Amino acid sequence: MQQEPFAEVKVLDFSWGLAGPLTTKYLADYGATVVRVESPTRPGGLRVSPPFKDGVAGVDRAAYYAFFNANKYSLSLELNHPRSKDVTGKLVQWADVVVEAYSPGTMARWGLDYESLKAIKPDIIMLSTSSQGQDGPHASFSAFGIPLAGLAGFAHFTGWPDGTCLPLPSAYSDFIAPRFAAAALIAALDKRRRTGEGRYIDCSQLEAGIHFLAPAMLDCSFNGRDGGRLGNASPYACPHGVFRCKGEDRWCAIAVFNDDQWQALCRLCNPGWAQDPRFSTLLARKRNEADLNRLLEEWTLQLSAEEVMSRMQAEGIPAGVVQDARDLRSDPQFAERGYFWELDHPVLGRFPHLGQPCTLSETPARGRMPAPCLGQHTEYVCTQMLGMSDDEFLELYQAGVFGQ
Repeated sequence: MQQEPFAEVKVLDFSWGLAGPLTTKYLADYGATVVRVESPTRPGGLRVSPPFKDGVAGVDRAAYYAFFNANKYSLSLELNHPRSKDVTGKLVQWADVVVEAYSPGTMARWGLDYESLKAIKPDIIMLSTSSQGQDGPHASFSAFGIPLAGLAGFAHFTGWPDGTCLPLPSAYSDFIAPRFAAAALIAALDKRRRTGEGRYIDCSQLEAGIHFLAPAMLDCSFNGRDGGRLGNASPYACPHGVFRCKGEDRWCAIAVFNDDQWQALCRLCNPGWAQDPRFSTLLARKRNEADLNRLLEEWTLQLSAEEVMSRMQAEGIPAGVVQDARDLRSDPQFAERGYFWELDHPVLGRFPHLGQPCTLSETPARGRMPAPCLGQHTEYVCTQMLGMSDDEFLELYQAGVFGQ
């Protein structure tokens, strides 16, 4: 195996929520040395979010944190301590990249804004990922993915036509923004390699999320149509939805986009549907969608979700089991590709850490070490990476800089 792509890259991660850690995970999983700076008195959101190991809360027992933070070091540091700059100055000199995900202005109050970092290390690359960017009338508004999904417009499209809008089940923009942020960081690293110049990157999670509403925005801009809630339906396909199957809370998603798929569905489920004038065309099927969905579900209820999927796919009809968390953990496709990294966590034990969806032929991502406990590597980072003497480290430790 060749050297990992980012083996020489050193990353300083001041993130608090999910967007920042997920961004640095791309670099860490492909070889970068990532040091997370964490506060023991105000732990990041993922460290205090359930589920916890055995249902017992604790900053080192949070599965959510561990799942997204393999291959990283954890340094415990109280940034409000007057002597924290004795550590942060050395960290910046050590780093190639600094990532932060606080509200705009927070890093400046600690003397860690981009201009201050450049004064320490002129070629530093810094990424700030925040809810709405670093400037503008709403820049100071603190938020995370759930309310941002509403602000970006996603909730307007989520739910049933005769009901109220529904929130997305996760902090959507926190999962979207890192894709843009990581690409921007890679571009900045390449630019610095060629020119020796650093960069500042301002990533708005709100703006990143809106990219995924492009069809609706274009339809509104050019045709004046304000799309709304469709439930599981589609204006371009019918049937299109999730259908109950045999067993408790078992479902299969089915989508029919063209006449060939419709004829195949009729052959499989009920040849008489092909002769029914209610279903003769897509427009006719859309007008009678409720009746068609009811008839199709009468058929799917007789079979397991897996059997429905297999039979549909064998006829060329797009279909997939609606998998729950237990299904995902035992899915043979993920197992074959090693998508979940089983690593021995100091507190959680053998635990599945999230892998990467892209496999590079010569330098694939890999799980080198489990997610860290809070402050697990404080002494190692200070003495081995930053070159502090034992006496210097002990003095800062006794002064409470590391929060112990």
